[in-house]
Amino acid sequence: MLPKIISEFDGYNGLIKLYHTLLEQTKTEITLNFINTEWFEANLSAVLGAVCVLVEEQGKNVTVNNINPVLTEVLRRNLFLCEFGYDKLLENLGTIITYQKFKPSDDFEFMNYIQNELLSKPEFPKHSKLLGKKINESIFELFENARTHGHCKHIYTCGQYYPNKKKKRLDITIVDMGNTIKANVNEYLKEDLSGFKAIEWALEYGHTTKTGTVSGGLGLDIIFEFIKLNKGKIQIVSSDGYWEYRRGVIEKKNFEKPFPGTIANIEFNLDDIKSYKLIDEISLDDIF
Repeated sequence: MLPKIISEFDGYNGLIKLYHTLLEQTKTEITLNFINTEWFEANLSAVLGAVCVLVEEQGKNVTVNNINPVLTEVLRRNLFLCEFGYDKLLENLGTIITYQKFKPSDDFEFMNYIQNELLSKPEFPKHSKLLGKKINESIFELFENARTHGHCKHIYTCGQYYPNKKKKRLDITIVDMGNTIKANVNEYLKEDLSGFKAIEWALEYGHTTKTGTVSGGLGLDIIFEFIKLNKGKIQIVSSDGYWEYRRGVIEKKNFEKPFPGTIANIEFNLDDIKSYKLIDEISLDDIF
């Protein structure tokens, strides 16, 4: 494992390289050695968990060891290490969004998870009840895209509140290991777009590879508008593509090796003291 795995291009690249290393292993017993890993951002448990399950589906058994005590506590609190036989650590400290694995049919459970573990946190930027419902629906579109386009067995999620960072933030990461955006878009367009160009196409409002009367794009319009005002961050990783929006700046890159699914990471700025509501909720009393 790398010394530090964080929600940045290099962190995702490290996890992609790890997947390909595990894929190429001929041994059926594999141990992930964290001895050199100083820090692993807890929300990325969703990525590592998805990778480990995919490797195990190939008939390999994955275990972990040599995790430093501080990181062990965090990954026991969010329940990730419970997948590897560790006991739960029930002391939450209010900073955890638990590691969960949802079936495609668990739509109600997923929406409750987003409401209870994300939007209801007292540190989350102030917002109206109706806007909270719309944000939940927008994040749910990631779940919907995973099961509709990805045809995956599970959707993996995890998050973390970082109250001690210079800029306080809350990250939620959603992962599926089904068909990639690149594969779906290129099949639909009959083209050969690179990974980030396929993500760009999918993010355009009205663009869709769905058939019938379902609306297009990745369905992130509301959350994008909120993140822009909140000065947060959105990252999409799929196949060899990387796309990021951060405080008005868009970064687009391609990885050397592909990720066998799709990662969406949404970061909320918790230093934001503004209160948000939908335009439709603003009355004349608010203006005058």
